[in-house]
Amino acid sequence: MKQIAGQTTDLYPEQYELFEQGFNRTPLSRRRFFKRMGLGIASFVVVSDLLSAQAIGFLDSPVDENNIAAWIHVNEEGKITVFTGKVEVGQNIRTSLAQAVAEELFVSMEDIRLIMGDTQLTPYDRGTFGSLTTPQMAPILRKAAASVREMLKEVAANDWSVAKGSLQLEKGIVFHPTNGKRLSYADLSKGKRLLKPIDPTGSLVPATEWKVAGKSIPKVDGAMFITGKHRYVSDMVLPSMQYGKVLRAPANGAKLKSLNTAKAEALPGVKVVRDGDFVGVTAADSQTASLAIALIEAEWDRTPQVSRAALFDHLKSSARNGKSPEQNVSNVLTAASKKLENTYVIDYIAHVPLEPRSGVAEWKGEELTVWTGTQRPFGVQEELQRAFDIPKEKIRVMMPDTGSGYGGKHTGEAGIEAARLAKAIGKPVKVTWTREEEFKWAYVRPAGVIEVSAALDHQGKLSVWEFYNYNSGGAGIEAPYDISATHHQFIPSDTPLRQGSYRALASTANIFAIESHINDLAVEAGVDPLIFRERHLSDERLLDALRTSAKKFGWGRTKAPGVGFGIACGTVKGGYVGTCAEVEVNAGTGEVTVTRLVVSFECGAIVNPRHLESQVVGCVLQGLGGGTVRSSGFQRRRGFKSVFIQLPCSSV
Repeated sequence: MKQIAGQTTDLYPEQYELFEQGFNRTPLSRRRFFKRMGLGIASFVVVSDLLSAQAIGFLDSPVDENNIAAWIHVNEEGKITVFTGKVEVGQNIRTSLAQAVAEELFVSMEDIRLIMGDTQLTPYDRGTFGSLTTPQMAPILRKAAASVREMLKEVAANDWSVAKGSLQLEKGIVFHPTNGKRLSYADLSKGKRLLKPIDPTGSLVPATEWKVAGKSIPKVDGAMFITGKHRYVSDMVLPSMQYGKVLRAPANGAKLKSLNTAKAEALPGVKVVRDGDFVGVTAADSQTASLAIALIEAEWDRTPQVSRAALFDHLKSSARNGKSPEQNVSNVLTAASKKLENTYVIDYIAHVPLEPRSGVAEWKGEELTVWTGTQRPFGVQEELQRAFDIPKEKIRVMMPDTGSGYGGKHTGEAGIEAARLAKAIGKPVKVTWTREEEFKWAYVRPAGVIEVSAALDHQGKLSVWEFYNYNSGGAGIEAPYDISATHHQFIPSDTPLRQGSYRALASTANIFAIESHINDLAVEAGVDPLIFRERHLSDERLLDALRTSAKKFGWGRTKAPGVGFGIACGTVKGGYVGTCAEVEVNAGTGEVTVTRLVVSFECGAIVNPRHLESQVVGCVLQGLGGGTVRSSGFQRRRGFKSVFIQLPCSSV
């Protein structure tokens, strides 16, 4: 496993969107360099409402990603600009990352400005996914900020001939506590070089002493989103810009057989673009473009399709590898007198982002600029490089803060489509997908089949555990329980639909199957599900989350007729969660309604409690809407009334 600026370069096995047919990847482990300001002070131009940003005052010296200047710059007014390839898709990292930097530099949030997801200005970044921004990017920026802090103190110490350790900072000022000398960051940084490497051993402000981080600071630019002033890509208008639409195949894998574009071409101002199976139109307005694409007559050769009824059998029969059981686990299972086996099936789910895909492309000679809502600006830059066979240095991708992604915007289809049309007609083009296109042609959460087998010993304790996941992925596949003999395996399959990353990746399915099976085993053992879990857990943080939920929920209290209680827990990527649910079953219709949820979530130090609560509530609501189904026919959710979120922070 390699590292780039503190970021691991391995790929999650369920990131299918990065391995699609026709998606030729370049090695992700190559170091990226970027050209922009390397020395001294640069003035930044405010990007216009059209988002047609120009290069903003950078020099030609390439800056290594381990250098302070790659991440942070202090201008002549003492304002701090922070650069990160991470992007804002509604999870509020623009705010939380700014808090992390402000904390280390002893400045206010108003002094911090973030430039995010711009391939010309920010360090290379694999993408915003996998819940990695806070645990991986925040430490990088904190280290960079701490290095700036110490550098400024060193400059002041040299000017005043005092020990650096005697100096203090507050509100963008370095001062000596006894001699009265004070210098602002602007005074200290003017004409000074920030080309020193980041000090990986530098001390950081302890979480127990945070004054900016750890607070529920409102979302940066939040008022712009509420009032509609924020410009999404779909709001952009460039001079001479045309609107584009793309002809979609009727089924996944279909190939274009014949085409008649005469009616579309007869419309005033419409241009038809064809490149192999790619067919698109441009027009002066979106309505005309939509009409033109509807008038195109096309025949397609369709590949055989898998029916909904045959989906799960297909995922097993098309497995690329067979089961590889461990002999010890198989022997214990065979010999066990009390064992439980079950199969869980997982449906495809569309991401349904608030903002459908949209892209604007503009060519100036051989240089291409694309604005698009994506979780991987540098990945889209690489896609464009392959599509047009031009150097990456001639391609700039910018990602304005975008209306949600949930893992569904790793690719840059709309931006690439806009670039193809723009190159063909010689004018800027905007392509915005319809909601129908989002449902039919964006990639979806992988469907899957999960088979679980487990056994209890004569004392009613778990003695063996065997877990197989077909197709949906390996995230969260390992059970957190203390079991002497365990085996888990992810088995890729062929999929009839485009599929890719989904919020929390495959852990949404794997943990559901694990916890459902644990509940059934508790019933089999005749033990309360909470007590059964406590007997098999040694992870204190997970136990704390579980017990906090149970206590707040009132686990063990008397239930009313038709009411049931449920409990579950899990841990992935440094987060620990315990959940209790109260459900009602309508005796007449069998409808299940979730009436109350208590969720305890613990992740260590919390940078912004309000935003974390929003994240957890969002996870709960999206989880209730997901369609994980057990082979017995039990549907997880059909209704919802209320939710209570408990957010403990047991460690920092």
